[in-house]
Amino acid sequence: MKKILVVDDEAPMRSILNDLLGDDYEVTLAANGQEAKELLGTTSFDLVITDLVMPEMNGIDLITSIINISPSTKIIAMSGGGGIQGRFDYLPVAQLIGAEKIFRKPFELSKMQATVAQMLA
Repeated sequence: MKKILVVDDEAPMRSILNDLLGDDYEVTLAANGQEAKELLGTTSFDLVITDLVMPEMNGIDLITSIINISPSTKIIAMSGGGGIQGRFDYLPVAQLIGAEKIFRKPFELSKMQATVAQMLA
């Protein structure tokens, strides 16, 4: 079974994605980038779905770490567009540095499910 790491500081989003993907994939949840980085050091994942604006370690830094730790791991970045100071759109940056797909919150769950299936096929 393919392994997915879902990283988001909002528990409801982690829960939604776990419910959406948990029947078809082995899903692990992390509340921030630092927790995710520690998991990546001990477990290999086929896909990481990460929020970008989080405490401890943001998604941009996490994507950089994923590429260094496990270059074959696929990455989906998602964000509501909020920044630490003001509103800044981090999604294009995430795509430039290695996220294969990006999702702006809120997004259609069916599109996320289809994208995950396509990336892990």
